[in-house]
Amino acid sequence: MTTRNDCLGRDAHDPLAALRDQFDLPDRVIYLDGNSLGARPKAALARAQHVIAQEWGHDLIRSWNSAGWFDLPKRLGNRLAPLIGGMEDEVVVTDTTSVNLFKALAAALHMQATDPARSGRRVIVTERSNFPTDIYMAQGLSGWLERGYSVKLVDSTDELPAAVGADTAVVMLTHVNYRTGYQHDMRATSALAHAAGALIVWDLAHSAGAVPLDLNADGADLAVGCTYKYLNGGPGAPAFIWVPRKHQQRFRQPLSGWWGHAAPFAMAPDFAPTDGIGRALCGTQPVVSLAMVECGLDVFGQTSMAAIRAKSLALTDLFIELVEQRCADHPLGLVTPREHARRGSQVSFTHPHGYAVMSALIARGVIGDYREPAIMRFGFTPLYTSYADVWDAVEILRDILDRKDYNVDAKRDAVT
Repeated sequence: MTTRNDCLGRDAHDPLAALRDQFDLPDRVIYLDGNSLGARPKAALARAQHVIAQEWGHDLIRSWNSAGWFDLPKRLGNRLAPLIGGMEDEVVVTDTTSVNLFKALAAALHMQATDPARSGRRVIVTERSNFPTDIYMAQGLSGWLERGYSVKLVDSTDELPAAVGADTAVVMLTHVNYRTGYQHDMRATSALAHAAGALIVWDLAHSAGAVPLDLNADGADLAVGCTYKYLNGGPGAPAFIWVPRKHQQRFRQPLSGWWGHAAPFAMAPDFAPTDGIGRALCGTQPVVSLAMVECGLDVFGQTSMAAIRAKSLALTDLFIELVEQRCADHPLGLVTPREHARRGSQVSFTHPHGYAVMSALIARGVIGDYREPAIMRFGFTPLYTSYADVWDAVEILRDILDRKDYNVDAKRDAVT
């Protein structure tokens, strides 16, 4: 049986342990919700103060040039690209995940529609369990086009081969499922889409900064993701979009704003798309939020995704082991895959009173979150989560369950 001293011993030999000091974590809080909102890098406060007081307050509009504001989306994209297997000038940090997904889907549909061999394809295939906004964006876009486009939902990964066929234009999937933590085989699934003549768009919201990715090697066509989860960019931080060089010349998206123009300050009345990844940009960028993203990326520059993945698997293995040992008398159901290749960096358990139990955990300083139906989610961020955190979180969970110290009648918060 694993003990707390065992966990402390693992922390003492953890090569990532020192990175925890670079995050501002509250005392007496075990933060297991980095899969929803990452913790704040300590450097972010000074960076925000500098941007607001000096770059905005003193230098004013000159900072578009002198402080490099104009180049931020591409510069940050180049820093992020190695974390997802992208090359230089294939990523921009901009807009929201939903907006970028709209761009990616629209571009993929346009690529198919302008290919004589594939122009009749009108179906977007995705999973019913996908994050709802992804489905909504696909439904909204297909409905807006009004040319027979539709969205086909599958109920399991096993249904994908039969669902992707001659009418499929795009397969759109989230690499790591937000609810269960299930991780797709990106290479095999991309090959499946291509074999049927479809393009594939990946949502990396629960992958980027959590699991190793190699978009180019694994055959992805387009990808989007957010920076405020494992990348620790701050609440509502700008998202990113990846367009590989092989598709950049054909990439067209309907949000043709001036930042995607070949000469934005020529102020021409007609749109002319710029070359390269800049085509994925739209309007003026949120500079203060963009600046915070770099603080999280600075921490990633001090380690490797291989080291992060090794610790992630060790933390999630430990959590599963301890919950199943110490809470065995309670109706908890593991919904996250045990197989390493199919697991992201979170663990989800069901409980009949999952919301009430999670609320009790949060009140005791163990912060995870809740998703319907009856799922308690626990995210593990190797940059700042310790093995002792795992032990202590499970001990508090065990105590709450043993004493039934939770309120099943508690009013639900707007955000769960």
